[in-house]
Amino acid sequence: IQSLISTCKLHDITPYTYLVDVLQRISQHPASEVSDLTPRHWKTRFAENPLRALIDPRHPDRQNKQPEATVRAH
Repeated sequence: IQSLISTCKLHDITPYTYLVDVLQRISQHPASEVSDLTPRHWKTRFAENPLRALIDPRHPDRQNKQPEATVRAH
């Protein structure tokens, strides 16, 4: 993990953005193209439109949605 974080920093990639994207992408990405997920190649292929965590306000599913009211039992 430390090596990936250091490599991200060397390539001016935010490690959090990289790791969130890769951890979501890895299960669907072809094993024959695994090198695309290294920070250097990831930056050219995926950095402009990374996959986002659901907690990220920029996640597409959270755009223009109002938070749901929480129902509390007494």
